[in-house]
Amino acid sequence: MKKILILNGPNLNLLGTREPTVYGSQTFEDYFKTLKADFPNTQLHYYQSNHEGDLIDKIHEVGFTFDGIIVNAGGYSHTSIALADALSAVTTPAVEVHISNIHARESFRHHSFLTNRCKGMICGLGLKGYELAVRYFL
Repeated sequence: MKKILILNGPNLNLLGTREPTVYGSQTFEDYFKTLKADFPNTQLHYYQSNHEGDLIDKIHEVGFTFDGIIVNAGGYSHTSIALADALSAVTTPAVEVHISNIHARESFRHHSFLTNRCKGMICGLGLKGYELAVRYFL
C-alpha cells in the first residue's frame, strides 16, 4: 500500500472561509475525508502548519519512507529556499499543488522555489489538483 503525505502550508487551515472566490468554500478536512474514501488502498496522511520549520521537519520525517509528498506550501512556495532544500535533501518524490492559478495572480506568485525540486506542478484546478497528484503517485 502506497503512503502519500499531503503537506499544506500557511493559511491553508482557513480553506472554506478564506477568500472563497479564490479557494472555494470546502474545508480541507472535509475534502480529505472524500479523498481518503476515493483511494481506500492508499495510506493518505495530512499535515498542515503555518510554521516553516514544522513543514521542513515533516518533510524530513517522511522523506525517506513515504512514496510521495504532495506539497502546497502556500506563500512559502514563493519565498522559502529552506523548503526547497528540504525537498532536495530527501528521496521521496514530490508534486507541487496550488489551488489557484498562481500565474494568473500577483506577479510575486509567478515564481515558486519548489517547482524545480518537484516532479511536477498542478495549479489552478482547485482542490481537484490534490486528487490528480495522488493519481500521479499511483
